[in-house]
Amino acid sequence: MTDKIPILILTGPTAVGKTALSIELAKILGGEIISADSMQIYRKMDIGSAKISQEEMDSVVHHMIDVVDPDEDFSVADFHDMASQIISDIHKRGKLAIVTGGTGLYLNSLVYDMDFGGTNSDPSIRKDLEEILNDKGKDYLYRLLQDLSPEAAKRIHPNNTKRVIRAIEVYKTGGDMGDFSNDLKYNPKFDAKIIVLNRDRSILYDRINQRVDMMFDMGLLDEVKGLHQMGYTSQMQSMKGIGYKEVLEYFDGKMTLEESIDILKQGTRRYAKRQITWFKRYENALWLDLDKVTELDDQIEAIKDFIK
Repeated sequence: MTDKIPILILTGPTAVGKTALSIELAKILGGEIISADSMQIYRKMDIGSAKISQEEMDSVVHHMIDVVDPDEDFSVADFHDMASQIISDIHKRGKLAIVTGGTGLYLNSLVYDMDFGGTNSDPSIRKDLEEILNDKGKDYLYRLLQDLSPEAAKRIHPNNTKRVIRAIEVYKTGGDMGDFSNDLKYNPKFDAKIIVLNRDRSILYDRINQRVDMMFDMGLLDEVKGLHQMGYTSQMQSMKGIGYKEVLEYFDGKMTLEESIDILKQGTRRYAKRQITWFKRYENALWLDLDKVTELDDQIEAIKDFIK
């Protein structure tokens, strides 16, 4: 018997078909959905992120969508803190939190007890580091972390400047960098039941190609052009996401439209392959092949049996 809050995680590679199933699960199980997608947290970035529409939500409550503007950084630690609070609130209201999405680091922050170095803090050091970031840039800041703690640097993306600054702050205040850099600890805060959706690779890749074509039909070019006109540039974390960087390179004259579409499809297929590899680390997860269990009712029953 566990006293940890139960959560359901519904994940799988991009374009596998998580959205429709998550909506039905939420209705049947009395749940609310928490998005675990690192692109859907950005406002104004709807088409390229395949963001769920109000109509698709079908009155099911969704969280962690449209959280920050495209020029704001948003870290795994930010997701963890916000999602954990939302999960607690959902549980207090007698409902089930259904975490849906494919961003592996976001999921890890809930599946494992990830140490975000919260014990050592010095605002003055943080301010100095933020000034270094403004004056000398993120690459200089990241090299500084590499010099101080190579192991911590390996686990943090150079573009995640909040996390880089936090790591250096922990180091300079005498914090335990071993704990900081050892992100995964097998003492999860939540009682997570994980379902991984999958399909035959050729079918999944066809779905990805169709999704990319649909994005352009829906107006992806206009969306990216509008974001650029609002001052959101290729240097920002958000605009480096798949679906946006390729279109920006087309606008910059670095490739033709056809090339950008092909590269976007290829990049998305590679991302899906990496996601599948990532999800294989989740022990005791239910892998649900949507090519074999094709009917929605049967998919629901398989999941209900798994989480009993």
